[in-house]
Amino acid sequence: SEMCIRDRYLPYKPRRRTKGQIAIEAGLEPLADALFNNPDTDAESEAQKYVNAENSIADTKLALEGARYILMERFAEDASLLAKVRHYLIENAHVKSTVAPGKEQEAAKYKDYFEHSEKYKTVPSHRALAMFRGRNEGMLHIQLDADPQSEEKGPSHCEHIIASHYDIMHRGRGADDFLAQVVQWTWKIKIGLHMETELFSALRERAEEEAIEVFAKNLNDLLMAAPAGAKTTMGLDPGLRTGVKVAVVDSTGKVVATNTIFPHAPQNQWDKSMRTLTTLCKQYKVDLISIGNGTGSRETDKLVGEMLKNNSELTAQKIMVSEAGASVYSASELASKELPELDVSIRGAVSIARRLQDPLAELVKIEPKAIGVGQYQHDVSQSQLGQSLISVVEDCVNSVGVDLNMASVPLLTRVSGLNKTLAQNIVNYRDANGTFTKRSELKKVERLGPKAFEQAAGFLRINNGSDPLDNSSVHPEAYPVVKRICERNSVDVSNLIGNSDFLTKLAANDYTDEKFGLPTVTDIITELDKPG
Repeated sequence: SEMCIRDRYLPYKPRRRTKGQIAIEAGLEPLADALFNNPDTDAESEAQKYVNAENSIADTKLALEGARYILMERFAEDASLLAKVRHYLIENAHVKSTVAPGKEQEAAKYKDYFEHSEKYKTVPSHRALAMFRGRNEGMLHIQLDADPQSEEKGPSHCEHIIASHYDIMHRGRGADDFLAQVVQWTWKIKIGLHMETELFSALRERAEEEAIEVFAKNLNDLLMAAPAGAKTTMGLDPGLRTGVKVAVVDSTGKVVATNTIFPHAPQNQWDKSMRTLTTLCKQYKVDLISIGNGTGSRETDKLVGEMLKNNSELTAQKIMVSEAGASVYSASELASKELPELDVSIRGAVSIARRLQDPLAELVKIEPKAIGVGQYQHDVSQSQLGQSLISVVEDCVNSVGVDLNMASVPLLTRVSGLNKTLAQNIVNYRDANGTFTKRSELKKVERLGPKAFEQAAGFLRINNGSDPLDNSSVHPEAYPVVKRICERNSVDVSNLIGNSDFLTKLAANDYTDEKFGLPTVTDIITELDKPG
């Protein structure tokens, strides 16, 4: 519909003086009308009447050319004709890509697209983005093929559409040759190019939207990966020449040991590296070994496998994790605040260890775009991608909830209703006053007003606080509903949480009032059954 609106506006669009306008100013519009309205007219003798030196129309050839441009521009601005051509192209056209002449060597990574043609309507986003990238780099030519079915190079089907729209047919009359040429030129010079630009721009938009959806899903899967939990973890950031960086973090994520080993070429200190890892695993009772999946990860995985096989008393499990964004984190201001005494290269290993313990809590420290969620993420609109990924992070954080006493500033920042300042103020309050024992204490945090409290409280959890409900997603405003359930059934809150037998028998209807309707009460009962 947006395209149709643009079509209707075309005749009124301010533009440079075109050949058609110049011809109208030279007085050739009556010639164009005469030939169009009455094809019996003899084009040559009619044009003779318009030859006129002072208007720079030196001969009949120039007069007919001017008339042709007048009609071409008129046809190319006819919204109902454009709609027909567009519909035909969207249904039938192919996108065709060929290698730019002489670029065969340079463009090797695009070899799948050297001679490629597929239906416009169904090009998947990754192939569309690859072709556009190849074109931008000057490696590929891409065009819209309006007639993929036809073998011989006859007139395009789009020319037939234009001709039949104006009932132009060759019957051997005086203006038929002239009109046939108008149709052909209208397609080749005007409508064909206009449609190719428009449809490619729509294809790019569609491809970007699809790609951004895929990136969002990939990010969601990474963030929502099951946390391994509070276990002592060794993080290994593999490297070949520069060595493998090692960091051991305890169950709370605090760094307790770091090292660098050189098991691979050129140093090849395989046995020495294995001894170092074995000593660390025994000394710190390591439960999990998290190996980054970058360069050298297969060789490093083999080293750890051999170490575990040779030391049957070690119970550690090895797991490969995505190391995307670890180097971005290492160099960030946040990492230098969190790990000021550590070398930048070791910080990556710390991040790799922590992201196994709790992927969400660690990955929120990195700008979402840097987590690397797809191969064409730099080809799409960066602002749209950024918005989309930030909302994925917020959805994930809010659906899981955040431990109020352990969460870092970046994690708290992603909670609904909080921003960077409030998150920092919460951490400052915690540092000054110790752990929060109940949610209502949040109201004492500087600048955290009733509005922010209302939005954020349900997402912030307190383990082992004074009220067991503070460790659930039940919002403090809804505590009266729970209190009502407890009173009517003479049961204590702590015996209510997780008590499936009792909760499944409750009728939500019995506990609604004008403030809390059925959906809310149903949600509260579900949350009490499986808190968090």
